[in-house]
Amino acid sequence: MRINENALLEFSITSIETFQLKKVKAFVKPANLFALCAFFSQNNRVLFIPNAKQKQKVQTKDIKAYVGLGSNLGDRAGNLLLAVRGLMEASFNVQKLSAIYETEPVEVEGHTPFLNMVAEICVRNVSPSQMLARMLRIEYLLGRRDKNEKKPRTVDLDLLLYDDFQCRTAFLDLPHPRLHLRKFVLVPLAELAPHQIHPVLHKSIQEILVETPDVSMVKRWRPNLKFNGE
Repeated sequence: MRINENALLEFSITSIETFQLKKVKAFVKPANLFALCAFFSQNNRVLFIPNAKQKQKVQTKDIKAYVGLGSNLGDRAGNLLLAVRGLMEASFNVQKLSAIYETEPVEVEGHTPFLNMVAEICVRNVSPSQMLARMLRIEYLLGRRDKNEKKPRTVDLDLLLYDDFQCRTAFLDLPHPRLHLRKFVLVPLAELAPHQIHPVLHKSIQEILVETPDVSMVKRWRPNLKFNGE
């Protein structure tokens, strides 16, 4: 899928400080997605979309959750950008974005490398199951029809951590059961939250990254460079 200017329409991003973009048509380019992620990861800006209805809700404790995003089919950078937009339009407060990493496919058919990143999200009045349901809807709207984990995908959204919540059901596993085995998730997650404690392993994300048996290639993505660094 190749997105163009019309794909973003009136997409707006507003920070609580001074950074403000309206009708961000220029962000369809991979280099601009890279710049967007770099800006927010370096400056710890907060992304939100004002929502009058949301303000009327009774505010409860803020929950910090982490979502992994990946794509290795079609316009990978465009898919990630639209996935971030989808999270925001699903009333998720996207607080931070990691850098983007180009990674080797792990247990996936084909040889096309992935683009992976992690988003830190502040959640209010949304249960883990509700959050996952919204994420599955975003995947579907962005063209993912085959949920076979071994198939390439336009976009893949994984709920990695939801505070220290633990759950094992047919619909939801928290924390993500393969989090500690996936370097392509641990590297961007450690960038955002190196001291976050895994609620089951009782180790920090940085410690888990050091100890993971995964030796697959994970590189910071540079839009104008090939995967092999040439």
